[in-house]
Amino acid sequence: MRQRTPLLVAALTTGLLTALPAPAAQAAPAKVTYDFNGDGYRDLAIGAPCTDVGSASCAGAVVVMYGSSSGVSAAKKTLVTQNSAGIPGTAEAGDTFGGSLAVGDLDRDGYADLVVGAPGENGVGAATVVWGGRSGLSGGASLPQPSASSLGRYGGYSQGVAVGDFDGDGALDVTLSGQTATHFHRGPFTRTGTPKSHGSIDEGATSEIVTGDLTGDGVPERIYTYSTSSDKGGVVRYHHWNGTKDTTTLLPDADGTTGSIADVNGDGYGDLVLGDYEDPSTGNSPHGHEGGRITVWYGGPDGPDPAQTPTVVHQDTAGVPGGGETGDRFGATLSTGDVNGDGYADVAVGAPFEDLGAARDAGTVTVLYGSASGLTTKGVKTYSQDTAGVPGTAEKWDDFGSAVRLVDLNKDGRAELVAGADGENGTGGVWTLRGTAGGTTTTGAKSFTASDVSLSSAMNFGLVIAR
Repeated sequence: MRQRTPLLVAALTTGLLTALPAPAAQAAPAKVTYDFNGDGYRDLAIGAPCTDVGSASCAGAVVVMYGSSSGVSAAKKTLVTQNSAGIPGTAEAGDTFGGSLAVGDLDRDGYADLVVGAPGENGVGAATVVWGGRSGLSGGASLPQPSASSLGRYGGYSQGVAVGDFDGDGALDVTLSGQTATHFHRGPFTRTGTPKSHGSIDEGATSEIVTGDLTGDGVPERIYTYSTSSDKGGVVRYHHWNGTKDTTTLLPDADGTTGSIADVNGDGYGDLVLGDYEDPSTGNSPHGHEGGRITVWYGGPDGPDPAQTPTVVHQDTAGVPGGGETGDRFGATLSTGDVNGDGYADVAVGAPFEDLGAARDAGTVTVLYGSASGLTTKGVKTYSQDTAGVPGTAEKWDDFGSAVRLVDLNKDGRAELVAGADGENGTGGVWTLRGTAGGTTTTGAKSFTASDVSLSSAMNFGLVIAR
């Protein structure tokens, strides 16, 4: 199985940002999640964490494309690096700015803000808030950095940062993974990046964070996934705010290190979709399936019942295209959203190392649909760059599906499928496929390469898509 290796690429011309004045104290929180400029359309933030900035290799960059009635386009965008005006810090080699991304209105001014993890910053890691405003993202502030110099990878990679009102007080909080400790910033936040309070939580080393409302009480739960020598399939334990304190519930039979939460069966409770993408033959997923699998644990008033039998789907499940093969990594990336507007959450599953003919690690994305009986394989479809209507051609090491996101970018009530291919042409790219009443369609599909969005010296563009 191919390992990802950062490469050195040429110089990047950075975009300039202008700081906005402080928000009015009485401003209401953003009404549309992921809307950085307040125009009513959701926007798309994409990380290119190994992009060179000037002479600083793998310093990292983030591209934001703004939504509209026709979706996103390369014409309306913002490019952010640590050398952009108003952004704290300086772009340095190995910072990997954009290694993780999350969205929320932290200062409650009516515009969504972007939290950017830079897990390589000074060998410790850092997190920056880039503020939303009428003209889009502009200016920023650093979140408090943990004091432990040995923390490492603070801000994590891919899903290493999450935003939500985790204590139900009406203000958004931020939580970040780390190599030796996991951090929690309690909101609200000032424009200096100062939270109400912050500190470590009792989880130790974590890499991925899954959030969503599993109990239907309006307060999202948090799952910090990691593997141990006694549970190589991944420890799955969710944090739940009971009104006065955090409680934790272990799902002892659940495995996986990636995940997403949404209401797949329409019963009013969020369901936990886990990606268990390692092969049993490696010893890293003893209960998994060769090529990877996903499982769905259905929520309820007390959260998922640990004794339930989850829905299991892999590439050898009847109705799912393809077949499970060593190293496919089916479930390495996941997202949930309502593609066809029927009220049930659907699931996009990336298999970025799927081989297509002689094209090794070309990658695929599979879309499965929710129903009253849960996740179903009825109507399931798999997409690649060899699918009719999808721009481009499947080539070795494209890693199509390196990131996936289901999000309604054109405000038609149906989620678009956004797929990253961080190896495309050695620099990366992003694809968007519209949602329709009949499901995801390739009609009108768009692709955006690194050069299309003015990343002249990119690498890994499309490795991370904000959630």
